[in-house]
Amino acid sequence: MLLFSKIWRTGVVTEVLEAGDPASVEVGRALEQRIKRLLGRALAIRHVDAGSCNGCEIEIAGLTSPIYDMERFGLHFVASPRHADLLMVTGPVTRNMEIPLRRTYEATPAPKFVVAVGDCAKTCGVFKNGYGVVGPVERVIPVDVSIAGCPPEPSDILRGILQALDRAQAR
Repeated sequence: MLLFSKIWRTGVVTEVLEAGDPASVEVGRALEQRIKRLLGRALAIRHVDAGSCNGCEIEIAGLTSPIYDMERFGLHFVASPRHADLLMVTGPVTRNMEIPLRRTYEATPAPKFVVAVGDCAKTCGVFKNGYGVVGPVERVIPVDVSIAGCPPEPSDILRGILQALDRAQAR
C-alpha cells in the first residue's frame, strides 16, 4: 500500500518522447517503396553476429524501438536464413563463425543481399590481427554494402539497407 501511494504521489517521471530524426523517416519511406517494388512484400532480415562486441547489436535493436519502428516500413527480422532476403552481419568473422556464416549465406535464397554493419565487419576494427579473427566479412562471403561506424546509428543502418536495395535494383 505504501508503494502504491508513493507511485501515485510521484506521477510520471519519464522524459517526453521527441519525434525521431525526420531524415530517417524519409529514408524509411524510400525503403518501403523500394521493398514493395523489388519484393512485393516485407523485407526479411537475418542478423548474424560473427564475433562483435555487441555495440552494433544495440543499435540494430534500436531499429525496433518506437522511434525508428522499422516494421512500419516493411522490414522485419526472421529466425531462419531460409526465410531471409537480407543478411545483416556484425563483427569481424571469428574462426568459430567462418563456417556457420558461409552456411547461413548458402541457405539464404536468391536474390539475397548482404550488409556488413560497423567498422569491425568492414575492416575488423580493434580486432584486426587478433589470433581468433579470420578477417572482415567480405573475405568470407560477398558483401553488397558496408556501413561504417563504431557502432553506426540506426538511421545509418537504414540508409545502408536502402543502398543495398538500390544496388540490387541497378543489377
